[in-house]
Amino acid sequence: MASSQTINNHREGAEIHQGDAALCKKKASEVLTELGLPSGLFPLDDIEEFGYNRTAGFIWLLHKKKKEHNFKQIKQIVSYATEVTAFVEKGKMKNISGVKTRELLIWLSVIEMYIEDPSSGKITFKTGTGLSDSFPVTAFELE
Repeated sequence: MASSQTINNHREGAEIHQGDAALCKKKASEVLTELGLPSGLFPLDDIEEFGYNRTAGFIWLLHKKKKEHNFKQIKQIVSYATEVTAFVEKGKMKNISGVKTRELLIWLSVIEMYIEDPSSGKITFKTGTGLSDSFPVTAFELE
């Protein structure tokens, strides 16, 4: 997981929203949409801080407690740590920290997600073990 130091290194010049959980969630959703990624990738209601450093292509989310979310359409449970960070570019997130998916009985860190071809309607997730899987983008839109 990225440390708070990594976030501190990217604060200067970043767009930062704090305190208002609804506003933080809205801003995170807007940035994901701007990047061509599904707006519901971070279905967190208790976000305390969302930051986006456009120059570095770095985003972060801080929230009160670890959360598990079930993406019902694809039957996947995803765990979000209290600190989630990633480097972003159009259609892609890489060097992700704080996000894990459960495969059978094992939690695997998600390190990258990308939409290779927007017309395919698929988003691919890659884990630290090298495994990857693709799902419909619609499964990750805000409900």
